[in-house]
Amino acid sequence: MKQALLLLNMGGPNHIEEIEIFLKNMFADKNILPVNPYLRKFIANIIISRRLEDVKENYRLLGGKSPLPKLTQKVTDKLAKKLDMPIYATMRYVSPFATEALIKSKRSGVEELILFPLYPQYSTTTTLSSLEDIEERCKNIDYFPKITMLDSYYDDYEYIEASCEQIIKSIENIDSSSYDLILSAHGLPVSIIKAGDPYEKEIMANVSAIKTYLSSKGIKFNDIKLAYQSKVGSSAWLEPNLVDVLRNPTNLKVVIYPLAFTIDNSETDFELDIEHREIAEKVGFEDYIVVKCMNDSDKFIDFICNYIKKEVN
Repeated sequence: MKQALLLLNMGGPNHIEEIEIFLKNMFADKNILPVNPYLRKFIANIIISRRLEDVKENYRLLGGKSPLPKLTQKVTDKLAKKLDMPIYATMRYVSPFATEALIKSKRSGVEELILFPLYPQYSTTTTLSSLEDIEERCKNIDYFPKITMLDSYYDDYEYIEASCEQIIKSIENIDSSSYDLILSAHGLPVSIIKAGDPYEKEIMANVSAIKTYLSSKGIKFNDIKLAYQSKVGSSAWLEPNLVDVLRNPTNLKVVIYPLAFTIDNSETDFELDIEHREIAEKVGFEDYIVVKCMNDSDKFIDFICNYIKKEVN
């Protein structure tokens, strides 16, 4: 059976002009705003009108584009040298959308699409949203391959090892026992969790696995704790909020690892490394270290290859 690998992610604007498209597509997603279509459009328009210029300014500080597309292409290129199948990066809210990859797959006779979510933990707002997008786009072009969605891998040993390698690299020149390690996950509204989304449970299990691995390697921090970032609006979101943790510190030396991302993006390069760094400086932190995501690290590439071989017959 001829197979193709699709790497799933939400994507990031390739230039300033794509930011509005990105936001419109994101807030049009029923998994992001689980309300009726008319109310969703109304809320989306309000959010976008209020935030658009601020978001554009944020991206200007990143050079006018998200780092995610280029980094994802590096992952794709490295995987292409190790896997004997076509590999496509497919983004949910901005190009490259899945349709182009699906048309190519259909034309070349691909019978099975292997979907690898670049989201380590499962959520209806990420993994399910991407799966439904693929299914809808397949239907639109009369293409009905076998679709194999790989399970979330937040507690896979090889994945935890790849994650912790990034943390360990960041503390090579410091005494980590005097630092707090903050594992920062993208937040979600509490209402989505109460509706049955397993994201919070998988985040907690991911935190536990990292603590266990670091302890087994003799890596010591003053404290290891979880926080959530990226809250939007006034509704209740998962807590503790990273901003609150930084504004009320128990330790003025921190290492922050972005737990819910495998590829660096605006939430890591802007929110954590610029916006939240400014908060830390105002509060008077002695040291503030942001760990890079795995991106195209050899350990992450090897993990993806091994995971696919293990999970797909």
